[in-house]
Amino acid sequence: QVQLVESGGGLVQPGGSLRLSCAASGIFFSIRAMGWYRQPTGKQRELVAQITSVRSTNYTDSVKGRFTISRDNAKNTVYLQMNSLKPEDTAVYYCNTLRGDWRWGQGTQVTVSS
Repeated sequence: QVQLVESGGGLVQPGGSLRLSCAASGIFFSIRAMGWYRQPTGKQRELVAQITSVRSTNYTDSVKGRFTISRDNAKNTVYLQMNSLKPEDTAVYYCNTLRGDWRWGQGTQVTVSS
């Protein structure tokens, strides 16, 4: 069973930056399209950024130009660089495949507040 461990969240002021990391165990990481998801309190989880095995990327409109997803297959890790953070970015952030078929990790809390 693949394990996903997210890290890098925290409290940041509006306009600030954070870099999230997601380390995956398992041998098939490099061939899977991966995504970063977020779930604000009381709301549904949404996909905000995705990256394919050949590093093609796509973003939801609300984060375009501010977030950058990347991956290091040698480290089985996917990253999310978040710049110009807004209060509405506050959520628990998770990574998973685009199918969401690996067991969800504990996520990492991102809070954007002054």
